Order: sequence, then structure tokens, then C-alpha cells
Amino acid sequence: MKRRLLVLTLVLMMLLGSASSALAQTYYFNLTQETVHVYWNSDGSMALDYVFVFSNSASASPIDFVDVGLPNGNYDYGSISADVDGNPVSISTDYQGSGTGVAVDLGSYAIRPGYSGSVHVYVGRIDRVLYTDDNDDGYASAVFVPTWFGSQYVYGDTDLTMVFHLPPGVKPEEPRWHGAPSGFPSEPQTALDASGRVTYTWRNPNANGYTQYKFGASFPKSYVPASAIVSPSIWERLGISEDTLFTLLCFSIFGFFFFGIPILSAVAQRKRKLKYMPPKIAIEGHGIKRGLTAVEAAILMQEPLDKVMTMILFGVIKKGAAKVVKRDPLKLEVVEPRPDNLRDYELDFLAAFQEKGRAKQRKALQKTTVDLIKSVEKKMKGFSRKETLAYYKNIMERAWQQIEAADTPEVKSQMYDEALEWTMLDKDFNDRTRDVFRTGPVYVPMWWHRYDPTFSRPATPASRPFPTTSSSPGRGVSLPQLPGADFAASMVTGVQTFSNKVVGNLTDFTSKVTGVTNPPPKSSSGSYRGGGSGGCACACACAGCACACAGGGR
Repeated sequence: MKRRLLVLTLVLMMLLGSASSALAQTYYFNLTQETVHVYWNSDGSMALDYVFVFSNSASASPIDFVDVGLPNGNYDYGSISADVDGNPVSISTDYQGSGTGVAVDLGSYAIRPGYSGSVHVYVGRIDRVLYTDDNDDGYASAVFVPTWFGSQYVYGDTDLTMVFHLPPGVKPEEPRWHGAPSGFPSEPQTALDASGRVTYTWRNPNANGYTQYKFGASFPKSYVPASAIVSPSIWERLGISEDTLFTLLCFSIFGFFFFGIPILSAVAQRKRKLKYMPPKIAIEGHGIKRGLTAVEAAILMQEPLDKVMTMILFGVIKKGAAKVVKRDPLKLEVVEPRPDNLRDYELDFLAAFQEKGRAKQRKALQKTTVDLIKSVEKKMKGFSRKETLAYYKNIMERAWQQIEAADTPEVKSQMYDEALEWTMLDKDFNDRTRDVFRTGPVYVPMWWHRYDPTFSRPATPASRPFPTTSSSPGRGVSLPQLPGADFAASMVTGVQTFSNKVVGNLTDFTSKVTGVTNPPPKSSSGSYRGGGSGGCACACACAGCACACAGGGR
């Protein structure tokens, strides 16, 4: 009897000890900093790089595991690594949150009560994370929600930084950011990373570790394989799993229709409008809009704004309204009186260069661009954008064909001068210019001295910019010549350096313009369900939702 009582007492003590240990396992911490780098790769996959800085409460248990939610189950487990303050630790599949994820086992590097520690997690590959943009079939939508933790475990502010690294090769003017989460700047900071990839950076020093923040961007599909773009079902768009759907259907088919139809309607209403040009211009009319200038056609084609500004520069120089006094830094002298044939955007362009200081000039040029875009939008009302684009691309191609087919340097130079702005619409303008003038002399136009301040004006004035095909240098009109390669280099360099000399950072310049002509929509909150002890389920109501569901509870 005594032995039985002794055994029973020992068992009760062990049970009470286990219960006390379980009760003592209480997580409570401040996520002081979280930095997330999301790499959208050329093969359509995603790579993640997390840095969490935890400050553990003095009254809490050690932070021995950190659950990290992942967008889906298509990840390479072997590509995942982690460290604590630089010390490698192991990865476990013992994920305690809802959805998909992994657990970081801190082991002997657990963050003790009252101490801080940095946890670094890298996931090398996750597939099936890109979808077709709702508003443009030619764009891929990349949306990501960083991992979060249960609100009962987190206190205080989090300095949260999210960085998107877009696929290699994407040009700064091509991608579009989505509406930012509440508390973050409406426009991300844009830059190029060490690999030359375009980056979007959002930062909020007063965020928190338990809110689900959704970030997104879109870029042309041409930079990733077509097979990498996921075609989601309606249920995937809503984030509803097959098991959940089955449960809902079993519970009540009427309940499904009651909740499902309103959700689908809400999804349709939240489609983003992230065009470079205002969305209204994409409403197809009938027929071709003729009479646009090359500059206006460039706006319609959504050419980079530094190229558009360079086209205007050549236009005012050719008309004798301005001349380049100095190239580095670029200084432009406005000629008075001004010619009568200047267009409104050319007058605004000249006025911008009369402002004092680069900042004021840049601001005035941005306003010039905004007014030009609005003017093109107005002119395009009632006309087919698709047919009009094809029409002006054909003009550009025919201009090149005539230049390339010219059989004498005189005729080639004359045609190039006359069609200069139209040839600049070509995305291969630089290479084609080099190819056309690779060999032989070039008879420079009469306005060349206004473009190149180091070039002397011809001593013999000419009544026309080039001799006729029957003329030859030395008879009638004598025009200065340049080696073809030098001429081509000067043209290409002029286009390439205009951005650095006046526009500055092209992405920043463009974002200020698009912020007026087509501001990004306000962020729409996704549909999320929380449950359990700080777990979560991800149901982003958007196309291209690569949500990372956090594991709460530890």
C-alpha cells in the first residue's frame, strides 16, 4: 500500500511538473525590426530573405522556435537555411501555424528572456507565385504578404522594410507598383540593386509584427517563362482550399452562395488600374488617330520619358528655338524671338529650362510631361489605341527603310535628318543608328552646331539643310562632314545622357508624373481568416497572390 502511494505521488509530481513546464512556456516578445527581401527571378520562381530582430520579454519563455509561413507548398526544402546572430541553426517541418511553412529551431541559440537576437532565414526557391495581372494580360502580378505572428505574442512597434527585387532585365519605366498597405508610403523608393535589378522598397518604422501587410508589383510577362505564370481558379483567387470548400459545400450549399457571390463581386470591383497612361485611353474606339507628332506618338507608345524629353530637345534645336551651350552639365540657351511654329509642349519645355536650378527645371519638366500626356489622352478619345499604335509604328519602320535603302551619303543624311524624331520611336534606335552610319561620311545638318557646341558652324551658308541627290560636295552647296561612327556615337550619347544631365533618376522622375496622370489605387484589404493560437489562413482576394501565412503561437 505504501509503495502504491509512493508511486502515485511520484506520478502526480511528474504530471504537475509537466503541466507547470507547459504553462511556463509563454511567448511574449517585441519584434523590433523585420527586413524582407523578395527576389522575383527570371525563371518565374521566388527567393526570400528574412531578418527578424526579436527582443524577448524578461517575463517570457526563451524563444526556441520561430515559425515562418510560406506562400505555398512548392518550395525547395533543401534551399532553406537559417542562422541566429550569424550562428547556423536547423530547419524543421514542425510548423505550428495554419497553411504552409517551416520552423526555425534555434536550439542552443534560443533567445533568453530579457535578451535580443537576430534570426536570419533564407528560402532559395518557391515556384508558382506569379499570376496574370488583372488589368493587363501582358503583365505578371507579383503579390506578397510577409509572415506575421499572433497578436497575443507580440507587443510594441516593428521597423518593417519590404524590398522587391524585380526580374533581371526589367527596365525602370516598365514595372508598376500596387497600392501600399496602410502606414507605408503610397509610392515605394525605387533604385537598382548591386545586380542592376530594379527594386521597390517600402518602409514603416511604426508597423507591428501581427498585422498582415500586402505588397505588390506588376512587370511584363516577357521577362519570365510563360509556363511560370499560374492560371488560378476562382477558389485560388479567394484563397479557399479544397478541404475548406468541401466542408462549406457539405455544411450548406446555400451558405456557399450566400457568402461566395458577394466575395466574387468584391474581387471584381477591386481590379487594379495600373497603366502608365490613364486607364481611359485604353477604352477602344474606332479608327486611327492621324496627325499626332512623333513626340505624341512616343507618349502613346509609353516610351521612356528621358527619350521623350530628348525628342523634344532635338525638335526645338532643329527649329532654331534653342541651342546647347554646354553639355556637362547640360545648359540650354533659349533663342529670342522664338519661332512661330513651336508647339505647346515645346514652349513649356523651353520655359522649364529658363528656371533657375536643376530641381526647379526638373519639376517644370514633369509638369510639361503631365500636360503632354493629358493632351494625348484628349486627342485619343473616340479612336482605337491599337490601330493608332500600329499606324505610327509603320511610319517609324518606313522611315528607317528609306534611310537604310539610300544609295548615297547625301541622301541618307538628308532622310535621317527629316525623320529623326520618328526613328527615335524605335526601341532599337541606338543599334540601328550605329548600323546605318557604321561606315562612310555623314553630311551633318545645318542645325548641328546648335546641338554640339564644340562643332563650328559652316562658313558657307546654305539655303537648304542638304544638297539634292544630283549635287555633290564641292559643287553648289558645301556642307561639313563627320565620320559616320562619330556622328552615330554623338546621337546615341545625346539620348543616353539626357536623363543623367536633366531628368536625374528616371524612375523618380517618372513616378512623379504617373502619380498625377494615373495614381496608384488605394490599397484594398485582402480577406484573411485568423484562428487557433495565433495561426492564420491566407485568402488574398487578388490575382497573383503569393501570400506568406505566418505561424503564430511561437
